[in-house]
Amino acid sequence: MSIPQSGGGPIESFDQLALLLEKGNKPKSDWRIGTEHEKFGYCKDTLAPLPYEGERSVLSILQGLRDQFNWAPVEENGYLIGLTKDGANVSLEPGGALELSGAPLETIHETCDEVNVHLREVKEIADKIGVGFIGLGAAPIWKHEDVSLMPKGRYQLMDAYMGKVGTMGRTMMRRTCTVQVNLDFASEADMVQKFRVALALQPVATALFANSPFFEGQLNGHKSWRARVWRDLDADRTGMLPFVFEDGMGFQRYVDYALDVPMYFVYRDGKYINALGQSFRDFLKGKLPALPGEVPTLSDWADHLTTIFPEARIKQFMEMRGADGGPWRRLCALPAFWVGLLYDQTALDAAWDLVKGMDAQTRDELRIAASVDGLQAEAGGVKMMDLARQAVAISHAGLTARGRSGAGGLVPDETHFLNALQDSLETGQTPADELLARYHSDWQGDLTRIYADYSY
Repeated sequence: MSIPQSGGGPIESFDQLALLLEKGNKPKSDWRIGTEHEKFGYCKDTLAPLPYEGERSVLSILQGLRDQFNWAPVEENGYLIGLTKDGANVSLEPGGALELSGAPLETIHETCDEVNVHLREVKEIADKIGVGFIGLGAAPIWKHEDVSLMPKGRYQLMDAYMGKVGTMGRTMMRRTCTVQVNLDFASEADMVQKFRVALALQPVATALFANSPFFEGQLNGHKSWRARVWRDLDADRTGMLPFVFEDGMGFQRYVDYALDVPMYFVYRDGKYINALGQSFRDFLKGKLPALPGEVPTLSDWADHLTTIFPEARIKQFMEMRGADGGPWRRLCALPAFWVGLLYDQTALDAAWDLVKGMDAQTRDELRIAASVDGLQAEAGGVKMMDLARQAVAISHAGLTARGRSGAGGLVPDETHFLNALQDSLETGQTPADELLARYHSDWQGDLTRIYADYSY
């Protein structure tokens, strides 16, 4: 989850809202890759989730990273809630999952090195206190009451609201994890083309990275339960955004959409002020019930944009949000998949040609089918396996064209980061399929075995 934003001073003109997004435009030479991933921490002997405080806790992990690896602390009301270093930050998800939000880097080689260093640091701290971490899309055995809510004001407000607008918001907060990548755009037209491709192919990412077939100790009937959870969270701020594919799409059209998403909060003097369900349009008029007579700042607008959760979203960059958390190879494969599709113009054009004939119903049905059936999904006459093969092939060509070498020039490009996805396409098996096979064979239905076999 996002930290408070620093967008600027008071909003004096409506045009500033779209201008804040437009300021994200960058020349191709300045495009970067920011990878984020979440993971569940647990006590090795009991398999219980980590509380905030105590000998085995998320606080102990944060303190260890701070003290041993020189991360700078981020505090809220006296609580250590995150860390920063070299453009990256470590933060806490509402239920205590640990997130690395990576620095903006030039290549996937660098991103993968960053992930590797982070996991090694976390493991060194965790091993000393009997804690483990595992990458999955949903917690396989924990129930709601097992998981503590972290001491962040934003989460307290969200938790109360989530119970009113959907059935699975609190489940998302406590018991799901994702991996996502944040990418840049050059112009409004470039943003629109990338946004359309990102949304249309997000079900492919859901299928390829499906990794949550268990929940509360049982089979759940889905390859990606995380994706199922997001479908019943809050209809006002989630989904596939059909307006993105309509004529007239641009920064201003996204602003119009975001203004109609109900607010969560206003951040003032280190505190989150309850604005649940209130209107940012009223805020612009000085008529927000939570702060009567006060008009918003650009920081308030930037904060509001972080409370919108579609399958892909824009701020001053674009976020791909459709994948389950997973094993190490998948953490590097996700940025590779999207960079290959979006950072080479020939690949981007080919990707758009691949999906531009889909209508809104097909896109939404593919999203649903991906969560249930993974690569075996089919909707609107589109077979997910065929679509995924074509998308990965386009991505491979895009990475080849980028030609970003690694290992001091010994690795000519970034295509090998797609190997995990190529394996899935050859076998038809996603991580969820592998987990299901283990469950029905050597685990003999004992889900506690997942921790020893799949932890980092």
